[in-house]
Amino acid sequence: MPPYALLDNPVRHYPWGSPTAIPALTGTAPDGTPQAELWLGAHPSAPSRVDGRPLDDLIAADPDALLGPETVRRFGPTLPFLFKVLAADRALSLQVHPTRAQAEAGYAEEQARGIPLDAPERVFRDRSAKPELLVALGDFEALCGFRPTAGTARLLDSLGVLAPWAAALRGRPAEAVLPALLRQALAAGARQVADVAEALRREAATGGRYAGSCAGYARLAEEHPGDPGLLAALLLNHVRLTAGQALYLDAGVPHAYLRGTGVELMANSDNVLRCGLTDKHVDVPGLLAVTTFRAAEPAVLSARPLNPVEAEFPTPAEEFRLSRLQLPTGAGRVELPTPQILLCVAGRARLRAPGHPALDLPRGAAAYLRPGAGPVELTGPGAQLFRATTGRGAGTA
Repeated sequence: MPPYALLDNPVRHYPWGSPTAIPALTGTAPDGTPQAELWLGAHPSAPSRVDGRPLDDLIAADPDALLGPETVRRFGPTLPFLFKVLAADRALSLQVHPTRAQAEAGYAEEQARGIPLDAPERVFRDRSAKPELLVALGDFEALCGFRPTAGTARLLDSLGVLAPWAAALRGRPAEAVLPALLRQALAAGARQVADVAEALRREAATGGRYAGSCAGYARLAEEHPGDPGLLAALLLNHVRLTAGQALYLDAGVPHAYLRGTGVELMANSDNVLRCGLTDKHVDVPGLLAVTTFRAAEPAVLSARPLNPVEAEFPTPAEEFRLSRLQLPTGAGRVELPTPQILLCVAGRARLRAPGHPALDLPRGAAAYLRPGAGPVELTGPGAQLFRATTGRGAGTA
């Protein structure tokens, strides 16, 4: 394989997906179906392809060449991250990801019980943690982590519902009260859910302090009528991102993406514990066991400049690193000590390495860059790319 190769990336169709956002990025015609995620990577359930061959097969055949000996030593003979474009017209499920230790224990337990890996009720499909980073490509809404308890109490006061919750939130520490409230929320009956939904619609129409957040919650009630996950969602921060802003979600943080398009980078894992806003398997006890009950304002990230063309979104994740490349003057350079994927989201970029044909990346196209092949020159005035690689050892100049 040359230093770089064009990727053919699969689209995942889920009911919450946008029928137009991914086609608009990739320059393809919409087919009328919800196109939720564009996967870039080597996850065995939907790998990218290089000249018709699955990327995970290519890596398995020669991991040292495709990943580099250092990456193989650190993570084994698999690409440790999964890169996506996510396009949501409706809310994703309310969910939490486990730590590595929780994933290893859960995987072993479900294996011992003989639950097939592809069974709908299977929770732990691998032994890995799943930290993830989302960068908005435009306006984006999400739920992320527990809201500070005083703020949730004020929200409930404005709605005129769940008064015992508001009193408990004002009177006890978050770690003491939130587990019980989340358990109560997920056991709520249809009448209580309907009453809260009606209160949210009323508050959203007032134009008051909480009208924007209540409008977002009210949409959840319309999209998932009768789902008790609506009450759980009220405990979480409602976050609005603009283009270039990011959220990092570590293990134990409850979250749900509501609407918008973004690039998402995560550890190469499919471990998800869901508790609501979904038709998929819900595991309330399992979710409660892995959730971190800490209340705080969400940390909205911005990229940190590394040099004139590259800015990094800092996270503590070992498995991945994400940066943004902007070529206002038309030139940059990518060093190749680690495996990486480049995704062009604006303009047109050209990759060139000595002794190899150039590779053009139009908007929506992506390339895999193997390590150890020397620097690759990037050109393309006005092009913008996202660069996914492992958690340390990569650099540009």
